Amino acid sequence: MTNARKSALYILLKIENDGAYSNIALNNQVKQDKLNPLDTSFCSALVYGVLERKILLDHIIRQYTTVRLKKIEKPVLTILRMGILQLVFMNKIPESAVVNESVKLAKNLRLNKSAGFINAVLRNFIRSEYHYTLPDKTKNKLLYYSVTYSVPEDIVKLWINAYGEEIAVDIMENLTGNVPVYVRVNTLRTDGNTLKCSFEHHGITADFVYGKNTLVLHHTGSIENTEEYRNGLFHVQDISSQICCEVLKPEKNMTVYDFCSAPGGKTFTLAEMMENSGHLSAFDKYEHKIRLIQNGAYRLGLTNITTKVRNALDNDTLPPADRVLCDVPCSGLGIIRRKPELRYKNDLGTENLPAVQYNILCHCADYVKKGGILVYSTCTLNPAENEENVKRFLKEHLDFQPLNIILNSDIIKKVDTTENSVTLLPSRNGSDGFFISAFVRKTEKESFL
Repeated sequence: MTNARKSALYILLKIENDGAYSNIALNNQVKQDKLNPLDTSFCSALVYGVLERKILLDHIIRQYTTVRLKKIEKPVLTILRMGILQLVFMNKIPESAVVNESVKLAKNLRLNKSAGFINAVLRNFIRSEYHYTLPDKTKNKLLYYSVTYSVPEDIVKLWINAYGEEIAVDIMENLTGNVPVYVRVNTLRTDGNTLKCSFEHHGITADFVYGKNTLVLHHTGSIENTEEYRNGLFHVQDISSQICCEVLKPEKNMTVYDFCSAPGGKTFTLAEMMENSGHLSAFDKYEHKIRLIQNGAYRLGLTNITTKVRNALDNDTLPPADRVLCDVPCSGLGIIRRKPELRYKNDLGTENLPAVQYNILCHCADYVKKGGILVYSTCTLNPAENEENVKRFLKEHLDFQPLNIILNSDIIKKVDTTENSVTLLPSRNGSDGFFISAFVRKTEKESFL
């Protein structure tokens, strides 16, 4: 497992120093180091374990050294985080192996002077029988939750203020652990039962969730190496994004626009719901992201999709569409369990993003034909980016009216909001944190009422 630990260290340093995305950094390093499946699994557990619990791990380390954490070299601190993680949360690993491999890792990086420091901290922690104390909740509730769940205090405060303490804790308790793998059945090539049987034939457990076209998978390994993936029988997509598409209600032969569409999951689901008919335009401002959509559409056999590099704030003319999806860039607070490094960003954009999102929403609204449906969505849990933008839009766009969202009975609406909006939470539905709001453009007759 030595190579796995070294790979994990490099990945964590790339994330911290260069702002790399965890999934991309992990995939690249695993390929570069040619790790076998067992080492890859262990490396992944170390990387995501440290990211999910970094604040707690640092809190524990402080209790076993007088050196300020800012004074500790980043590679040394990262090795300590990995060591504490293994001792507390990966208890099948022998204590001696944790200490010895951590020291060896430091020496391999020529951190010989720090090897003794790492050895001392880890052994002192072991001798204490893993004892550590959490902040006093009665004296500082925000700090207590921040350390316990490794969520920065400003995010803890935002969630408590927005949703109340009970729901905020509910959200934080669901930020760690394995994230479900959901897939959408490509109904143009197969059906749910056939795909389920095919997965199970190849040793992948598959269960239906949220209807007949959504499966949750277990024991997948590398999903891109499956026969089902190569044959374009499904695409990976969280439940929340699938619900978003269903709220838009696309139909055969319609004209549909999907703005800010990369990497294309919602585009593919919309195309399948349209039975590969009509005209579905997918826009994104980045060429490399557009290529992702093109490649996915080709794999799935979707021919009703056209792609274009286009900024959602561009003012060029487009014909009116029956349906417009406006899935805006956001702070990503709803997908922290998938990208745990997001919580540590110095600037999540929560101050500036709402204005940008609102401008994008207004631009997208211009392309909705009378009687057409507009859906606004984010993968964040922040009312300023969600409910407040929706309220402002309805106030300033009298030619639109709210469209009630009726959900499948399996979906629990835990957060109270307007009838045309829904906030999805991982703790209630197993989905990402997600916000959806729907509007319909008034017809001329309705405008005069």
